[in-house]
Amino acid sequence: MKHWVCVTCGIQFAASEKEPAACPICRDERQYVGHGGQTWTTLEDYRKTHKNVITEEEANLHSIHPQPKAGIGQRAFVVRTPDGNLLWDCIPPLDDATIAAVKKLGGLKAIAISHPHYYTTMVEWSRAFGGVPIHLHSLDKQWVMRPDDAVQFWDGETKDLFGGLKLVKCGGHFEGYQVLHWPAGAGGKGVLLSGDQPQVCQDTAWVSFMWSYPNYIPLGPAAVKHAVACLKPLAFDRIYGAFPNGLVKADAKAVVERSAARYLRMMGGA
Repeated sequence: MKHWVCVTCGIQFAASEKEPAACPICRDERQYVGHGGQTWTTLEDYRKTHKNVITEEEANLHSIHPQPKAGIGQRAFVVRTPDGNLLWDCIPPLDDATIAAVKKLGGLKAIAISHPHYYTTMVEWSRAFGGVPIHLHSLDKQWVMRPDDAVQFWDGETKDLFGGLKLVKCGGHFEGYQVLHWPAGAGGKGVLLSGDQPQVCQDTAWVSFMWSYPNYIPLGPAAVKHAVACLKPLAFDRIYGAFPNGLVKADAKAVVERSAARYLRMMGGA
């Protein structure tokens, strides 16, 4: 019995004797099956081929990024608060060196993940730190491929965690898509950890919105307006996106608003 991991998206499945027939997340229109067909790996194999690079992004915020690329290529974050640490988003590889490094930062009190593309090996991460809870929105429950008691689904529009951290359900990219607001970040000006939505552009003076990034399917005007409205009550000066160098350094709330206005104008939905 093995917990198989999809090579393309990095999600881990419940234990089985044989490889799963297919990965539902990759067969969904927002993702894709790898060009070489459906392939599988395991966490044990990742430990032989990958290492995680931990970088201090700012005070009390560290990113964790696999080398070489694993799954979609995203990074995870450890957000440190006086009341405990949160792992935001998740990456497929996990090894003893990573566990030791995160414990040196104070360990984890909980995990929260923006959307199913980054669920990956979340149960392994939870168990490595004592079975900490994994906070996911209930609207994305169908995409959990490895059920576990640590996975805790929540309903509604916002969820307060600890240390001032708050999850905000914006919908859009996925029905239960959520972002993390860290008000103590950026020297007290506030940080938004956005995962894929809003997506920090290559020109980091802008962000954008998509229903599918790899398949170039835009997000509709109503969904964009809803996502922006969900972010409006939050104070944030900086955005950290899912991928390395995905950083809006300052004035991030205004960046979101003008980016949404440009997007809607180009979509004819202003």
